[in-house]
Amino acid sequence: MEAVTTRNAQILAIDAGGTMTDTFIIDDNGEFVVGKAQSTPEDESIGLLNSARDALTYWNTTVEEEFPKLLAGVYSGTAMLNRLVSRKGRRVGLIVNKGMEDFHRMGRAIQAYLGYSYSDRLHLNTHRYDPPLVPRELTRGVTERVDLFGNVVIPLYEHEVEPAVLDLLEQDVEAIVISLLHSYKYPQHERKIRDIAKEVMKKVGKEVPVFASVDYYPVRKESHRTNTTIIEAYAADPSRETLSKIDNMLRNHGAKFDLRVMASHGGTISTRANELARTLVSGPIGGVVGAKYLGEQLGIRNIACSDIGGTSFDMALITQGDLSINTSPDMARLVLSLPLVSMDTVGAGAGSFVRVDPNFKSLTLGPDSAGSRVGVCYPEGGIEMVTVTDCHVVLGLINPDNFLGGEVKLYPERAYEALKKQVADPLGLSVEDAAYGVIDLLESQLHNYLESMILGKGYSPSQYVCFSYGGGGPLHTAGYTKGLGFEDVLVPAWAAGFSAFGCGAADFEYRYDKTLDINVNNGDEDSSKLKAGKELQDAWDELIEKVAAEFEKNNFKRQDVSFRLYFRMQYQGQLNDLEIESPIQKFKDINDWEELVKAFEETYARIYAKAAKSPELGYSITGAIVRGIVEVAKPKIPEEPLSGETPPSEAFLGQRDVYWKGEWIKANIWEMEKLKPGNKIGAFSILESPATTFVIPPGFETYLDEHRIFHLKEL
Repeated sequence: MEAVTTRNAQILAIDAGGTMTDTFIIDDNGEFVVGKAQSTPEDESIGLLNSARDALTYWNTTVEEEFPKLLAGVYSGTAMLNRLVSRKGRRVGLIVNKGMEDFHRMGRAIQAYLGYSYSDRLHLNTHRYDPPLVPRELTRGVTERVDLFGNVVIPLYEHEVEPAVLDLLEQDVEAIVISLLHSYKYPQHERKIRDIAKEVMKKVGKEVPVFASVDYYPVRKESHRTNTTIIEAYAADPSRETLSKIDNMLRNHGAKFDLRVMASHGGTISTRANELARTLVSGPIGGVVGAKYLGEQLGIRNIACSDIGGTSFDMALITQGDLSINTSPDMARLVLSLPLVSMDTVGAGAGSFVRVDPNFKSLTLGPDSAGSRVGVCYPEGGIEMVTVTDCHVVLGLINPDNFLGGEVKLYPERAYEALKKQVADPLGLSVEDAAYGVIDLLESQLHNYLESMILGKGYSPSQYVCFSYGGGGPLHTAGYTKGLGFEDVLVPAWAAGFSAFGCGAADFEYRYDKTLDINVNNGDEDSSKLKAGKELQDAWDELIEKVAAEFEKNNFKRQDVSFRLYFRMQYQGQLNDLEIESPIQKFKDINDWEELVKAFEETYARIYAKAAKSPELGYSITGAIVRGIVEVAKPKIPEEPLSGETPPSEAFLGQRDVYWKGEWIKANIWEMEKLKPGNKIGAFSILESPATTFVIPPGFETYLDEHRIFHLKEL
């Protein structure tokens, strides 16, 4: 990251989080620089521009100089999710089957306790339903019924559609969603309602967007599918305006590329994509994709990802080089039908609020946070409740004069007074002991979350290398990994911008899913297997067309796209299916059926056990998936010559008093950017960077490898 006079910036990767906006800029040699600035939720393009300017100061160049050279830009952010969580979306009308007008607000009942602790789930009086995205008075039913096999039991009563649409238009809806039972098996009725609705709108001169669920998410589970299509209308489509602002800002500064957005399945898609709700949760996904890419470069197959930002702690597992995909996740207390990289998230981050329960005198952390204003110590004020960052400042772990490289000065005395009043005095502790207790509690909770996630999936931490990143990750890495026995613990020097790095490392990729119900009994004739294979191939062909159409919007021809085929399969009668990459490119004969079964059974034996295989039950293909990928430029992992174990003297910044386990001690302060590969740092040390702080407490040491990745060792 040394300053040079000429650079050719190629890729801009953006992670607009709730607290900070990170930019990751990659040049034509694959070298990169990381910038950080505070997020500006009212107009994300401002924070992005400030962050990009910060990054380019390391190259002694400017936005005006580099943006015209960029070939690609990838965005991830929280604007859409925030719109959904705060219920500030469009006024949406919903058309469903007559008699089913209440299923959306019922939410399969599970929505009454999503996100609750185990103890709260046990008691009915602690359950509550959030208001539905579409209220009951904006829901209309039309007569129609298709059974689960796709047979029309009651034809669509077309004469009921026009009054329903007119009624919703009179209620001033800004979009209409159509979702019928089993429409994924028989899409014609939904599409007929869609077409009638558009004709009615033209007739009355009042047009609003219409979203038929089969045009977006043709999958089973009507609550999940309906919620996801509503989100498309309610929060995703309006978010195009946010993305348009960012796109305009980039173009006003000379950029010529089409902005891409990080999607929930781990690829990137265009801002003009049909299914924009896939970008609902994009920021944390970038970190997992970055970990997978870095693992591939370093030859690490099993990775435990841990990401601490200002608001949350996000965890994910990469096993044998593969991300796990959840096809029915929940988000913002809603069940959804989106392919989402499997992650566990808890509301415990560096900006989390700290409270003392007045009855039990116990500490609680989060789940809410101070966001971009980090805590009481923040200069502009406005935050009155103590946060984890306030504790960092009081303990001396964070340099108040070096926050964001000194751009923002923090006020320890303000944090001290608030901690004394809100936490220390009620608990009968000194301010320092109270602050240390908060950090200890946070790290214990994170330790337990991480351990339970790994053990709960049937693995052991010793089988994994832990990657720690995010602005707050390196502060707590030692605390939450202590005693878990990971094979290794890695902290990249660019940890603060790691999610943005992941965006830069992600493929340009579209993924489309379709639900199938194909059953082949054990011992069936070859004709049944051939029929099943043809049905699967027909679904693949349909999805390939959808993927190709999306790429055409960005001027990529079909021959530019690499299509990867997947299927979901289970033994008949089982509840859970598995997603498997197809070993064949096109289904042609009976040998191809045997290849599909073999791939399924190999995966099944690896995930469960060889002895658990049950071919006598027969097989069910439950879904077809197509992923289309276009190769894009990606960051190069740094490679620098190794120096000796002793850090250079110019990296040493002096000592600072730090409160640790009941006493004030002297901590050695090092400038992270000036450390050389091969350097070893012992305790107690704090490695400072403008964007993050890495703490090496007693019982630990770290060394920097040739890729500028720190390895944290427990002694």
